[in-house]
Amino acid sequence: MYTTHSELLKALKANSTTCVQVVKDYIARIEEKKQLNAFLEVFNESAIEKAQQVDVKIASGTAGRLAGLVIGIKDNICYEGHKVSAASKILDGFESLYSATAVERLLAEDAIIIGRLNCDEFAMGSSNENSSKGNVLNPIQEDKVPGGSSGGSAVAVAAKLCMASLGSDTGGSIRQPASFCGIVGMKPTYGRVSRWGLLAYASSFDQIGPFTNSVEDAALITEILSGKDKYDSTCSSKEVGGFSTAIYSDKKLRIGIPKQVIESNGLNSEIKDRIIEIADKLKEEGHTVEKFDFPYLDYMVPTYYVLTTAEASSNFSRYDGVHFGYRSENATDIDSTYVLSRTEGFGEEVKRRIMLGTFVLSSGYYDAYYTKAMKVRRVIQDKTNEVFKNFDFVLGPTTPDTAFKIGENVKDPITMYLQDIFTVHANISGNPAISLPLGSHSNGMPFGVQIMAKSFEEKQLFGFSDNLIKLLS
Repeated sequence: MYTTHSELLKALKANSTTCVQVVKDYIARIEEKKQLNAFLEVFNESAIEKAQQVDVKIASGTAGRLAGLVIGIKDNICYEGHKVSAASKILDGFESLYSATAVERLLAEDAIIIGRLNCDEFAMGSSNENSSKGNVLNPIQEDKVPGGSSGGSAVAVAAKLCMASLGSDTGGSIRQPASFCGIVGMKPTYGRVSRWGLLAYASSFDQIGPFTNSVEDAALITEILSGKDKYDSTCSSKEVGGFSTAIYSDKKLRIGIPKQVIESNGLNSEIKDRIIEIADKLKEEGHTVEKFDFPYLDYMVPTYYVLTTAEASSNFSRYDGVHFGYRSENATDIDSTYVLSRTEGFGEEVKRRIMLGTFVLSSGYYDAYYTKAMKVRRVIQDKTNEVFKNFDFVLGPTTPDTAFKIGENVKDPITMYLQDIFTVHANISGNPAISLPLGSHSNGMPFGVQIMAKSFEEKQLFGFSDNLIKLLS
């Protein structure tokens, strides 16, 4: 199986394979590994049809920049004429009427979308145990979770079921499963990639990004996904630049490590040691690596959950049993249609977050919770901007620990929410962040190292990340 796009291109140019054959090989492997439950649906017909078209384009020299790249998409990203459910009963059987901008841009460059991938329901979760379609298994140790919410997307790449995949990251839902599965996971700057066609969870946090086996592929895909979109008013018009041509310079950098993160009691000792080891290696290369004070770590997760649940409460009012999707068979009038359809259609975690969001937005509590959380978000954003006046990048762990066992934390929402303690920062502040597979624990599981950069400096982030992997390999 081809794990990177460059490997595939060499094989295609040498006429040792075709896009159609590659797609068929992946379809066969998905079937072999179906116990992982990564794919909710394989687009056999449309994927092979697209592969045939790309083979013709390759032969004529007119193929796009992603020619032959076999990619899966998270089940909350719309693809015209294909089902999308966000792994929720409430959208069972729903077929998208249009394609997300991200999907259109992939197809325009001749990527081949092979199927839709399992996830926590409506992207709410850190373990992929909240899907109405069943758990996704970690391919490294199948009794462990893959992380969430984009667990299926991470597993599909890690298990070589496709070359790359798309996920969405609201509080770490790309980077955390990338860490647990030992692959590259990228969250672009908020507004860098259009959210048009992404089923919203929390609109001011959500961002689409790729899972890959290499920084090179992550850079190329992110570059193609990025740029202004008339359908998304929050999408930035800033120039994209050549992420895929990022060349690391010899410039000596200033790299910061948040003191409260590296000294956190919840951080696994082996992960901490690896971060310190990487810092020492960077110092040997002539870079400046220093700890800095970031006193807001304990406020990150509470702020994140107040704001995201509030936005979810508003966004999810559209799933009412009337307009589209699931409608309860037991409904007898308008009131029971709303109540029963939502009660039966949503899973427990989604209902928990809707209720929490409705509470923090309610009269008498709005100022105490939502308004205060917005003020804290501004403080965090301002402090982050201040940090990046002194440092080029921020280095730290992606997750506090390696993947845990399935069922271990499912009855403890607080422990589950704290899985995102190091990743939510980039969503609250809007900065780009990437998880790199640079750690291996004595328990046999991988873990990621997170690099965060200034807003809209993805090119610099990819250049540094590629160099760091080469430095440590």
